[in-house]
Amino acid sequence: MTQATHQEEFTGKPEILYLAFELGRKEWKLAFTVSRSQKPRIVTIPAGDLDGVKQEIARARERFKLAEDVRVVSCYEAGRDGFWLHRFLTEEGVDNVVVDSSSIEVNRRARQAKTDGLDVQKLLSQLQRYHGGEEKVWSVVRVPSVEEEDGRQLHRDWEVLKQERTLHRNRIQGLLASQGLRLEIRADFVERLESVVLWNKSPLPSGMKARLAQEWERLLLVETQIRELTKQREEKVSEGESVAMRMIGQLVLLRAIGITSAWVFVQEFFGWRQFRNRREIGALAGLVPMPHQSGESLNRNQGISKSGNTRIRSMAVEIAWAWLRYQPQSRLSLWFQERYGPGTRRSRRVGIVALARKLLVALWHYLETGVLPDGAVLKPA
Repeated sequence: MTQATHQEEFTGKPEILYLAFELGRKEWKLAFTVSRSQKPRIVTIPAGDLDGVKQEIARARERFKLAEDVRVVSCYEAGRDGFWLHRFLTEEGVDNVVVDSSSIEVNRRARQAKTDGLDVQKLLSQLQRYHGGEEKVWSVVRVPSVEEEDGRQLHRDWEVLKQERTLHRNRIQGLLASQGLRLEIRADFVERLESVVLWNKSPLPSGMKARLAQEWERLLLVETQIRELTKQREEKVSEGESVAMRMIGQLVLLRAIGITSAWVFVQEFFGWRQFRNRREIGALAGLVPMPHQSGESLNRNQGISKSGNTRIRSMAVEIAWAWLRYQPQSRLSLWFQERYGPGTRRSRRVGIVALARKLLVALWHYLETGVLPDGAVLKPA
């Protein structure tokens, strides 16, 4: 049995320069090679140093004796750095792919070595396999355009603000409870604080009163920002200038679907993804079943994959419950009632996930063809 060796000098005629990135907060590691038998060249540059990237690509061409027009392919893991690096590399003529981190092969031993150097070499090896024809070696992320990515900011900001609103309300209630008080949060909250007394008829301490007033001011600011974003969203939909806005307007016509759910469905899912079949929809939403079978062991289902878009998955399940209520005569609702209606509470929770997957497929078909889901009705004019 012979062992593979790494050559210091490449003796063939290189046609591709392979480049893998390991992106860190302070440093980036770049690994270059031209073949699997060639020892990779690994360098470290400051994070975000784009001039350094271009210089290292030029040095790699010189190191491996490559022509200026040789094809350069690269990859990095999807994560905190987003897609701006992909756009830079593409503009520089580099054929880059953004890789889903969860799809990268790992050693199944209980313990394994983990360093940035090993990670970038692993990416480099799989990049060569990917361009060698093994397209299923990992999952490639579909990169949105700048406009498509920008369209997702409004509702994501709206989600964060709603979470902050809940946080401020809970903090106010918690502070009041720590003093043995129960006070409804209304518009005159600060004025009512002046007349609040504790259990022993003493006034509320000044420090606690000041803190409650500050929390109230933060809550009012968040409420104002939520109203502004809601107004912007409604104006964009009513104007209907883009394809995405028209798709949202089309979804809102259906009973059980409001502007919030329609906005999320389109901006996160239908507005910029080109689906070919229902399997792709279920997979991207993370709503496909994960079977488990090994040898003679019994087949069992491990539940859904949960590997797709979290916002779409949670919204689809929420709208599936609303669909049962507001579209009771639709084919999907009748299917659910026939199969899961007589069952237990747990079986209904399992069934609603299946309904959510079917509903996403039906909505996709509705947006593509304009044909209503079977038995579904529109809102009154």
